[in-house]
Amino acid sequence: MPPSDARTVTVLLQRMASGDSAAADELLPVVYTELHDLASGLMRNRGAQHTLQPTALIHEAWLRFSGGTFENREHFAAVAAKAMRSVLVDHARRKQSEKRGGALERVPLDAVADVFATSAPDMLALDAALERLAQVDPELARIVELRFFAGLSVEETATTLRCSTATVTRGWRVARMWLVRELAANDGAR
Repeated sequence: MPPSDARTVTVLLQRMASGDSAAADELLPVVYTELHDLASGLMRNRGAQHTLQPTALIHEAWLRFSGGTFENREHFAAVAAKAMRSVLVDHARRKQSEKRGGALERVPLDAVADVFATSAPDMLALDAALERLAQVDPELARIVELRFFAGLSVEETATTLRCSTATVTRGWRVARMWLVRELAANDGAR
């Protein structure tokens, strides 16, 4: 996001926090491209089985989080990502219930480092694995949400979590390996 847009977002978020209801209406056009890029990234590699479009994902998520207050741009991105995750999981649950337990998408596990970049894991399996990770290590689960769902950089994630970039880098690596193992174990249990 260009610095001028970042300043505009900060001002609008401050206005929203002070109760200015018009600020939310002004905010969406400013952050729409960034949200669309995030949604498109989440939808990439989903294949024909996924009928939800990035624009629909943005609008569904916006309805869920637009009334909130946000500390800063990173907090806004984290909340947006969590809302998008929730929409994707709800959509996947609806689709699965429509199929009455149809076959779940298998997650290729060729390379640990590329697991999130090269293939989109099944949202229900990923959500369940993230919930288990949150019980074991809430900070690692938060890192995954911010990096994978919010699309934040290591530096932005560190700022949001108020920790070092080394902690985020290490946590991201551990969390990915943990999730790969969990998704593989569940994939084999099917």
